[in-house]
Amino acid sequence: MEPEAPLVGIGEAGTFAWKVFHERHPVMIDQLCAAFPYSAGTRGRLAELLRETTGGVVEPLDDVAPDHSAWQAWTSERIGRPWSECPFLWAESYFFRKLLAATGYFTPGPWQGVDPFAPMKQAELRNAATAETLKSFDALQGLDAAERDTAVLQAAVWGNRADLAFQLSAGTTRASSALVADEGGPFWSLFDEAGPVQLVADNSAGELAADLVLIDHLLMTGRANRVVLQVKPNPYYVSDATPADVLEVLRHLLVLDGEAAAVGQRVWDGLRDGRIEVRAHPFFCAPLDFHAMPDDLRAEFASAAVTIMKGDLNYRRLVGDRHWPATTPFAAATAHFPGPVAALRVLKSEVVVGLDRQALEALGDHDATWRTNGTHALVQATR
Repeated sequence: MEPEAPLVGIGEAGTFAWKVFHERHPVMIDQLCAAFPYSAGTRGRLAELLRETTGGVVEPLDDVAPDHSAWQAWTSERIGRPWSECPFLWAESYFFRKLLAATGYFTPGPWQGVDPFAPMKQAELRNAATAETLKSFDALQGLDAAERDTAVLQAAVWGNRADLAFQLSAGTTRASSALVADEGGPFWSLFDEAGPVQLVADNSAGELAADLVLIDHLLMTGRANRVVLQVKPNPYYVSDATPADVLEVLRHLLVLDGEAAAVGQRVWDGLRDGRIEVRAHPFFCAPLDFHAMPDDLRAEFASAAVTIMKGDLNYRRLVGDRHWPATTPFAAATAHFPGPVAALRVLKSEVVVGLDRQALEALGDHDATWRTNGTHALVQATR
């Protein structure tokens, strides 16, 4: 599909993307400074980052991190230009890359390699809501095969919503009613025979636990003979999963009781015997969508029987972070992708495709808050 729709930008005051930079990022920086005893120099760099990204021009990186040359290429055409002219996806990615540099993540010293978002991730993993949802794994054993399929899929979709995730009985119906596109049937039909599956993760903590349940379910039901779990190589977008987060969640599951521990043990064993593999390609932190993925990553996806894209950011990268008409077919928006692909996503940004006109009218497209407030979700799939 030709990229005719305009890119989502951050320059128009009052838009969702503008609010991310002018309202959400300052709060996040305050949380980081409260969670760590950062020096005055680090706090000053974080404050300068906010000033640069909300009213300044794009400045180059001044670190010598391993990804520095890649970022030079990704930023070369934007250095010196106002941030307000930048596309949303590009700007967010560069903001988080600069945030890591500001906290000393790449610099020899006490903060090198320290995930600045770790306290937030750990708090979510261990809060009461996550404990309740992990306990509800036990209900899976009482469901028949079709019900279990539905429950696992709903859990994977709503995994970053503790109030909706893992509603394995009556709650499943309530969750389904909030799906703006419900292609559960086409999703499962992608797995017509066992093959390798790629799952591109989104958030850590409870959502990653739900992803591990889905991976376990695909292997246990013979829908996959091997699963690659793709995560971010560096901390990114506050709660996005990294290899360290996979281990954190897995170890947390193993010390619980019931089905959560059983899933954790099976995933642990799957990692040991090679049926499950964790990878972290550098492109997953790039300021680009999947149209621009490198050849080696494209080959990985092409070799998969199915690729599952989790979450809002991966959806934006998959279809392109553009102001598409919502009725644009999902198959057309993803025609560039080198194989069967499914998207499981809670809507937290404006981009959405694949809706029918009736559903769109019912949502009230004149009021777009349903696109960004996390109350709606979708399951979409195409060969």
